[in-house]
Amino acid sequence: MLAESRDPKPVGSDAQWKSSIIVNNKHPRNENRHQQHASGQRSSFLGLETKTELVWEDWGVGREFTKSLVLKNIGLKIQKLQLRPPVSKFFTISVSRIIAVSPGTTLSIPVTFRPSEKCAYDDSIEFHGKSGSFQVFLRAIIPYPALEVPNTVLLPLCAVHQSASTTFQLQNLSKLHTYFKWDCPEPFQVNPAEGVLKPSHVLEITVLFKPQAAMLFHKHAYCSFGEEGGETNSCCTVLLQGAAKYPCLHLRSSSSKGEKDPGDSVINFGSVPIGKSAQKSFGIYNSSHVTAFFSLTRISGGVPLLGSEFTCDISSGNVGPGETVSAQVTFAPVVADAVSVEYLTIECKGALNQTALKLTGSCEGPKVSLSSFVVDFGCVKEGVTASKTIEMVNYSCAEATYQWDLDCAGHSVFSIQPQCGTILQQSSVTLTINYLPTMPIACHRCVPCLIHQWEPLFLDLIGTCHSDALEPDVLTPEHLSDSKKSDMISASMPSYSTYLDESSRQPDGSSGMSSTPRDNEKRSSVEVDSLQSHSYSSSTHVSVVPNELLFHHSSSSLSSTATPSQAVAITNYTSVKITLVWTIAQDSPFSVSPITCDLSPLKSTSFRVSYNPKELNTLHGAQLECMAVKVQQGSDEEEKQICLPWCVIVSVIGESFEYSKEHFSPCCSLEPNKVIFAGQSVRSHQTVLLRNNGDQPLTFCRSTNYSSDTALDASVLLVPRSGLVQPGNHQIFTVITTPKEDTPLEGLKLQLQLNVAKHKKEITVFSMVEKVSVSLESGGHLYFQDISVGSHAERTHFIRNICRLPLCFQWSIPGSDHSVLSVQPNAGKLQPNESLLQRWSFRPMEEKTYTLEPTVAVWPVNSLEYEKSILPLKVVGTGSKGFIQAVREVVHMEDTLVGCSQSIDVPLVNNSTCSVSFILFVEQTKQDVQTHQDPQPETCTQTALQLDRQSGNMASHSTLMLRATFRPDRQALYQWTISYLTLNRSGVPLSSPMPVCEIRAKGVFPKLQVTDACSGGFGAWLNKPYVWKLFSVDSLNEQLLSIPSPVEHTYRTPVKHSMRTYPTILIKAMLDFNFSSAPLNSEASTFVLVFYNPGCIPVDWTFLFPEDQQVDFRHWTQAEELCHDELHQMKVAELFNISPRTGTLLSGQQRAVQFSYSHIMVGTHQLPIILKISHGREILLHFQGVTVDQERPYLYFLSRHHVFTPVMIGDLTSPVQTYDLYNGGDIPVHYEVDELVLSQLQENSFNHPLLCCLNPVGDIQPGKMASLEFIFSPLEAKMHSVDIPIHIQDGDTTLIRFDGCGLSPQSVFTSSDTQSSLPCVRRMPLPGLGAAFLSQDSVSIGDIPVGSESSRVIFLTNVSLKEIIYKWNLTQVVHIYPEQGLLCPGESILCVLTFKATDYPTIYRLDITCQLTQQAAWDQYYDALERLEQEQEKQKHEFTITDLTESRRGFTDKVLPELSLCKYKALPPICSRLARAEQRMQSDPVKVWKRPELPQPTLLHMGVTARSYRSQEYFTHFPEQFNNHFRCFFFSKPLRPKTMWCDAVLTDEHPLRRHGPQRNFLEHVITSVLWTILDDEEFTQSLLCLASKPLTYKPRISSSSLLPTPQPQSELEETAASSAILHSQADSNISAECLETGLEMKPDFQRVSAAMCNDILLNTLQNLMTEAVRGEFNFTEPSRTDHSSHTSARRYSSGKVKKDETERETIQNEETQHDQPSLPSA
Repeated sequence: MLAESRDPKPVGSDAQWKSSIIVNNKHPRNENRHQQHASGQRSSFLGLETKTELVWEDWGVGREFTKSLVLKNIGLKIQKLQLRPPVSKFFTISVSRIIAVSPGTTLSIPVTFRPSEKCAYDDSIEFHGKSGSFQVFLRAIIPYPALEVPNTVLLPLCAVHQSASTTFQLQNLSKLHTYFKWDCPEPFQVNPAEGVLKPSHVLEITVLFKPQAAMLFHKHAYCSFGEEGGETNSCCTVLLQGAAKYPCLHLRSSSSKGEKDPGDSVINFGSVPIGKSAQKSFGIYNSSHVTAFFSLTRISGGVPLLGSEFTCDISSGNVGPGETVSAQVTFAPVVADAVSVEYLTIECKGALNQTALKLTGSCEGPKVSLSSFVVDFGCVKEGVTASKTIEMVNYSCAEATYQWDLDCAGHSVFSIQPQCGTILQQSSVTLTINYLPTMPIACHRCVPCLIHQWEPLFLDLIGTCHSDALEPDVLTPEHLSDSKKSDMISASMPSYSTYLDESSRQPDGSSGMSSTPRDNEKRSSVEVDSLQSHSYSSSTHVSVVPNELLFHHSSSSLSSTATPSQAVAITNYTSVKITLVWTIAQDSPFSVSPITCDLSPLKSTSFRVSYNPKELNTLHGAQLECMAVKVQQGSDEEEKQICLPWCVIVSVIGESFEYSKEHFSPCCSLEPNKVIFAGQSVRSHQTVLLRNNGDQPLTFCRSTNYSSDTALDASVLLVPRSGLVQPGNHQIFTVITTPKEDTPLEGLKLQLQLNVAKHKKEITVFSMVEKVSVSLESGGHLYFQDISVGSHAERTHFIRNICRLPLCFQWSIPGSDHSVLSVQPNAGKLQPNESLLQRWSFRPMEEKTYTLEPTVAVWPVNSLEYEKSILPLKVVGTGSKGFIQAVREVVHMEDTLVGCSQSIDVPLVNNSTCSVSFILFVEQTKQDVQTHQDPQPETCTQTALQLDRQSGNMASHSTLMLRATFRPDRQALYQWTISYLTLNRSGVPLSSPMPVCEIRAKGVFPKLQVTDACSGGFGAWLNKPYVWKLFSVDSLNEQLLSIPSPVEHTYRTPVKHSMRTYPTILIKAMLDFNFSSAPLNSEASTFVLVFYNPGCIPVDWTFLFPEDQQVDFRHWTQAEELCHDELHQMKVAELFNISPRTGTLLSGQQRAVQFSYSHIMVGTHQLPIILKISHGREILLHFQGVTVDQERPYLYFLSRHHVFTPVMIGDLTSPVQTYDLYNGGDIPVHYEVDELVLSQLQENSFNHPLLCCLNPVGDIQPGKMASLEFIFSPLEAKMHSVDIPIHIQDGDTTLIRFDGCGLSPQSVFTSSDTQSSLPCVRRMPLPGLGAAFLSQDSVSIGDIPVGSESSRVIFLTNVSLKEIIYKWNLTQVVHIYPEQGLLCPGESILCVLTFKATDYPTIYRLDITCQLTQQAAWDQYYDALERLEQEQEKQKHEFTITDLTESRRGFTDKVLPELSLCKYKALPPICSRLARAEQRMQSDPVKVWKRPELPQPTLLHMGVTARSYRSQEYFTHFPEQFNNHFRCFFFSKPLRPKTMWCDAVLTDEHPLRRHGPQRNFLEHVITSVLWTILDDEEFTQSLLCLASKPLTYKPRISSSSLLPTPQPQSELEETAASSAILHSQADSNISAECLETGLEMKPDFQRVSAAMCNDILLNTLQNLMTEAVRGEFNFTEPSRTDHSSHTSARRYSSGKVKKDETERETIQNEETQHDQPSLPSA
């Protein structure tokens, strides 16, 4: 797009220069380019090369600008020029007026431009030479701002709430610094929005598209620009186009591929060993057409304190359309035996959906077990070491880190090797246990095995030491089961004794531990208590204080006598005396004194523990073991009962670092450094692992001076508090605490002092009481849509655990609501942060609104005594009654072919407020069942209508498309009633059947029907009724419309036939197709049948010739010659042809099929043709045709049996009836009806003429038809039959049977069926008759009285593209006006048919033909005829003398036969000029001119049927219609059939002129009648009234007054001529008498006026119809006031046309010679 600024209004210069200054008002850009091109162009003028113009572009007011005009002489002569300077003052030059330029040199002329205003300047310099002159134009143009931008900028497809951008170029086309500023509408942004463009500079403009809705955006961005520092009056526009769509992202995990609901996406990591990690991937799929930007976030509240155990490698990104981004999630659990649940949601701006991905996994900790939990060493000698082994097995997939809490360096009688280590997954380790007693006592110790991230295991070690002096009782495992667990714990864990306060001891002396055997594989509260007892080395029997000692050897040398020591006190809480024995290790820096002593009940004693290191700068540690054995004092059984010894432990550590010596720097790791206790206020423990990764031993001790909180020691315990870790070994700590509500959120800090120095490790303990908390979706509300009473609905609802405890839940529904509301699952377990989908079912029992409040109880897992939290849920639902309706109560389906199927969608609507579960029922009824004459038994009772679904569920206010498939099994009218039952969820009906709709359909067979027929070729003169009978069309239609047999309906093509076995025919329907007869080598007979599809389904039809039928293949493979019959059959097949042979007709469609028969072989020919309708009737057609030899008389009889119309007996005048004869030869045929048979029939009927033939003898022209007229006058009411021979001269005699039935007068009279059963309206042009067609092919006049006249209107239409001439071939009783004329293409003419019945009753069946000829054919004929006449006239006056012998041929109006050849040897005789011309023509055989043949017309047949009655009979039978007919007796000719009976009764002589009894009888009758009339007073009075009436019309007395004037001239002439003939005999006597007496003949005015009024009215109506058809008159227009001028003009015009046509006919008649028929005018 080019945007430019308009020129400012120019400032005018001085008046004298006004004409030379041109102010530019056009776009300067186009002009600048033109000027630059022109100015840079050099041209040659007068031998000088120079520029055509000089242009100043960059200039300013008040300054001078100079340019040089260079002239170069490119010629060979010096050019002297006279220079005319510029006419304005603004352009000046400084050279003389005359210049000279030598050859090959240049001359520079400086031109100075001094502008005074900022406007455009235009001037020129003119050079004059001897040879001519030329000009150089001087122009100064004003630079204007001009920018170029694109017309449209298309932005990329963008997601809603996201952005897309593109760039376009903004170019400055001017020489100015142009300032621009953009005005851009939302959601588009342009950057930079404003700026300054340097001349010819291009700037990249960025368009940012930020849509806020999904739609198409078409916005115009306007850029205002102008010169820098000036006004921005110019503007350019850019159309910004962008499309926005909603993004749609889905999370697809490997376990949820293919699932439609992304909310069900779950990634389950399963069980992952602690310390390990697992990875799984998922995809983010973009199903939209836009790029989507996303971010992955976690649902709030789902991240634990230690951080998420799930990590994803991506947190945000973008996904292209249809693409998938793969993401990987890593699960690294840190808490053993815990289930982790988190939810990842994908957030995408603009997206309408939000999907979540559930991440879940469990942490598998170590699962360790011992092969034996008791090791019994039995009795061992003092100083002897006993060893045993056990297996420690790790059953899990996680590594197990263990440590035995036992000093294996000799400070205990028991030792386990290895003491600590790691057990790989699914593996085991063998432990060796040694027992080295030092004193003869019984020893027992319960050694705990600490396992990181698992519960501790306890191993009972028992053994008894015997010496030579003492043999104490031997301990056995049975003694362990008899002791209480509290005693065992107190005896086995004495090293945690002194830190337990007095309040922790139970007053009854029990420890709270169960006395049942320990289960070392399950976590329980007993184990927690055991760990607590370990931590304080306490027991209810013996305790030691303190249980931990720390020694600092500060001496600078080992020889120092100052040995550090500390005292410990042991207390006996029992009631018996005990002996305390310390186990002393060899070479140990720690020693105890005394080693043994006795301690009385409830007494204490002290021991001194000394630390004497053997080397400096070392670390030492040990567990000092002291066994407390009961002293046996009595001899009774109670005193002799074996009591297990108790063991107390004192942990000691010591360091021997010098003052100046720095301690070892520890190299260790502590995992984890954060411990979380989130749960109930129950004492619990967790483990922490300290690994010594260095090569020096490591001591640890819990620091106690870091906190001001004095209650910290009591709330959190760390076991052990001190100890020594050898290089490469580890120490497992147990953190024991009870969560409290007042614990600080930042947690408690536990510090470990390492190597008794400043090195420290810190453990953060989060100990808090977690409250049970769950959340319900939608704020604890659940709403159900309206549901049908008795049914039930389901809805999903989420319950989420929002605390850090695994919870159990249980739903409680009130008892009265159990039948209405239910939930699944109603109980279960919820992991922390887990959401559970629950399905609620609502079953209303009444039509009302329910408000229910079920409650859910939640409590922590494995805490049955915990107080349950109750949370209510409000459920609201409504029960209502649903119903289903159909959009249409009655659905009509199209007709369907039997055996085929048709489907239709029936919309069902649920307008109720609830969903409906239903089941459908179909009830079928049949009407008008039509079956074949051999019906097949019904084998299936299944309904013909199948539904795609029998049941279903419809939501409220929804529509369901029910697909119904109709498959009829017979032709019938089917009717189905579809009903439904409402069901509940279990399928139990809730109501009685209710109707939905009614479907009606019809099963049909394919049908065809012949609706029209015509003939052509040689049989063109055959009328439609005759052709109808030739082809048995009525029988054919009956067969085509009948029901096909099952075999016919099954196959698309007919069953197999074999030509070899012909005529083995399996088809039952057979018909004859007669092609009539024609002479040899004549034009082929063609017949056209119009097939019409009256049904509603398409019909495929085909005509199968013998070679088209499915012939058995085996017969063709036989090596046999064809017989004579088969050869003849093949020849006959070539005579018949059908076009087209196959086709398809849609419903209501019709098509013409042409049948032709060639007459090239004499004889009678037959050919079987099969007419097959696909899945319909199969009819065998016998084609029959006769070819007559030339010069043979032959009559073709369509049928040799004829039935007359029944006649009432007793009628004086029976009607005339006809029988048609057809001449199928090429010569006229003379026929004679054998009257002897009729005479014999009359004699047998009492001399009554039962059957009379009016024309027994006659001639029939070739190819024409003639009618035999008969009068059938029965005497009895019975069927009469007679066989009458018809003789053909020089031909055969044919016997025809005639049947006639007489009707009794008592029988009910029925009007004669003169209406033809054939279709009277042609619906389509037929082949051969395509030039024109009639509006009616058959006209029925009906029943009329004799002598009456009736008129009908028909239309003749030209459907061709050429002019045609029509001419009617009329009969005596039928007249058509106009009889002939010219039809233009597309023109339609109104023809008036007038039927005038004779005076004798007749049954009329007339065939009226109309000859159609193209005007072009007549023109060609006339041209050829004119050339012939000219040649004839020319040859009359010319002759040629020749010596050649030539054949003589005469040339007349007709072609003469050849004459004999003759040769003239002398001069021709003297003869007339005509004779010489004839001889010359005869002597020149080459120039013989033939007479042109007349154009062959096309025939249109129109049938006219009627029956006339005598007036008295007509009045008797049709009294109501008698006065509707006008009887023109005045014009009727007294034609009376001449029969034998007529000749006998009536003679030509007047009956009254005879003498005898007959005259007397007649006089008597007439006299009686006249006297009776005269005696009638009413008759006399009517005569007087009639005489007094004035005449309404008095015509002139002339010969023409007897004729109706309104008739056309041609018709009047015919009427006058016929009237003279009709009444010549009747009026001969009256006319003679009038002439003799001299009286003037007066017409009968009453009769003449009636006839004239009838003709006037009839012609008036006919003229109005004609004018309406021509468009000259409109019946619907309102009447006008004055019609005289229009009427007179139209009449004058019509008269002129009539006169012109008459003159043209006269001229043509004069030109037509040589017996030419009269032709209509062109």
